[in-house]
Amino acid sequence: MTFDYDVIIIGAGVGGHGAALHGVSCGLKVAIIEAADMGGTCVNRGCIPSKALLAASGRVRELRNQHHLHALGISVQGVGFDRGAIAGHADTMVKKLRGDLTNSLKKLGVAVLAGRGKVAGTQAVTVDGRILTAREILLAPGSVPFVPKGITLDGKTVFTSDQAVRLDWLPEWIAIVGSGYIGLEFSDVYTALGSEVTMIEALDQLMPGFDPDIAKQAERILIKPRDIETHTGVFAAKVTPGSPVRIELVNAKTKEVADLLEVDACLVATGRVPATQDLGLDTVGVAPDHRGFIEVDDHMAVLKGGAAVPHLWAIGDATGKMMLAHAASAQGVVAIENMCDRPATMDYRSIPAAAFTHPEISFVGLTEPQAQEEATEHGFKVGTARTYFKGNSKALAEGETDGLAKIVYRQDTGELLGVHIIGLHAADLIHEASGAIAQRASVYQLARQVHAHPTLSEVLDEAYKRASHAVH
Repeated sequence: MTFDYDVIIIGAGVGGHGAALHGVSCGLKVAIIEAADMGGTCVNRGCIPSKALLAASGRVRELRNQHHLHALGISVQGVGFDRGAIAGHADTMVKKLRGDLTNSLKKLGVAVLAGRGKVAGTQAVTVDGRILTAREILLAPGSVPFVPKGITLDGKTVFTSDQAVRLDWLPEWIAIVGSGYIGLEFSDVYTALGSEVTMIEALDQLMPGFDPDIAKQAERILIKPRDIETHTGVFAAKVTPGSPVRIELVNAKTKEVADLLEVDACLVATGRVPATQDLGLDTVGVAPDHRGFIEVDDHMAVLKGGAAVPHLWAIGDATGKMMLAHAASAQGVVAIENMCDRPATMDYRSIPAAAFTHPEISFVGLTEPQAQEEATEHGFKVGTARTYFKGNSKALAEGETDGLAKIVYRQDTGELLGVHIIGLHAADLIHEASGAIAQRASVYQLARQVHAHPTLSEVLDEAYKRASHAVH
């Protein structure tokens, strides 16, 4: 049978883009379909504009920290900022990267098709009614912000991160519902630019997805010293837009009304859900699970009743594995490799993640509680080692000594299971640990590696050495 393409990719976010590039490098004829903006959430409404806002607001925070600057012998007076110019910086970045992404695909001969792509049976898709065929179909539809029941959005006073990255205005007082990555990063932006923040978390502790020691340090460094009020164990049962925005807080356990807040704005940062509706999956007898995710195996093949559906693959947020742009890109490479009959699988344990707060937070592998669960199941003991930035020469020279590096490992073999960092340049430091976990290296091996002095990387070097002494 002759096909229009070797691979048709539905969704041109980071995952779809990465898959398309790898497909071309493998000699495949590739088409990519996008219904909205090229680059998906990451480029247009997520990673890229939010990091631009964090970079600009972080400079404002740093230049206004007179105590820190005086310690370095620096005096700066009258620091100001232009909200519109900061927003413009983010918008310029988005447009540039969106254009670069589109041009990179077209230069390599990828057919870039605008429209709504749907599966139309085995090895066929439709694009706004037009039928195309392909030897393989790859789904990369991404995700959208999750908005709990009872919360009404107006895009101006009550909004999600999709609108927040535009920084249309700076409310004097903003509530942020959720204390995960998105909530933390925007609390960093808003407080740096002068807003008061109230953070609302339904669970009993802030930052529930982080290792407990890191969450504790993050609260000490990123929450308590700043103009941030926190509510835990309550959820925003009803949020009504307006001036003011009214938020009804309900106790998560008793379900009784706990408080009523009136603020200038509310950012809903309660996670994301897969954009898997109306993909035509029913034409091949596939349905997303109860959460909306497309079930896949480790080769990224779509599953139906536990068996792989021929010629149909899925990657990215829609799979629910790791809702990270770089994870989606890695999944895309794995999917293409398997299409080319070169068996490949994902190693999710070695994929790092980061929050670009000031200072940054990063991690890879298992948290200590997750490691303890695995230890109970497999019969080994967990070890941990901690080092602090306050003892690091480079951190002292920078005057940025807040931070902690924590490693989690097996006491019997020394295998590194997880690494968690909060501190200066944590998002860059984590990649050494990511490579080590990918190799399933032991802390004894890692303790023998030589790190340049004086560098921040020595916080990990010291942690490896402490763990190695404990193992041996």
